[in-house]
Amino acid sequence: MQSILSEYTITDRTMALLPAKHHEYDTIVFEQNNKLYVKKTPMQLIKQACLEHYSTYEGRREAVKHHTGFRRKIPLPINPEQCLYAFPTHSTTDYECCWIFYHHVLYIKAFQSDTNPNIKSMNTFKDFQQVPINVSSYILHKQMQRTLTIIGRNYIRVNNLT
Repeated sequence: MQSILSEYTITDRTMALLPAKHHEYDTIVFEQNNKLYVKKTPMQLIKQACLEHYSTYEGRREAVKHHTGFRRKIPLPINPEQCLYAFPTHSTTDYECCWIFYHHVLYIKAFQSDTNPNIKSMNTFKDFQQVPINVSSYILHKQMQRTLTIIGRNYIRVNNLT
């Protein structure tokens, strides 16, 4: 295993943040061709990333609610200028909540495991790393669509295409 980081900054290489049930770290970060272990929770990393890009998690969340009407499992434009959009797999208050970064997803498909019945889908990233997720592929595809809605609305706003 690699070393455990006390700090981590979300970048355009970040593909997913998974909660970890480990006494030494709280998040497994999937980056392009890399996996890191971080002592902060996924939500702490998301909130920190929003602040680094001159906003708050709460502010970004409220803006998305205002523009889309989404109320639950709200996708987040962490930094639209760098195409950093992420969506939660569960309620953000649920310990099992993972954050998936939209532009890195190659495909999502249903998955069944004899050894772990909680795994319901497999997320494959563009670098072909795979992450099993305990949410149905239907829900993940819906989250992808909701994120795309935010990306599209932001593109229209930025380019004055209304």
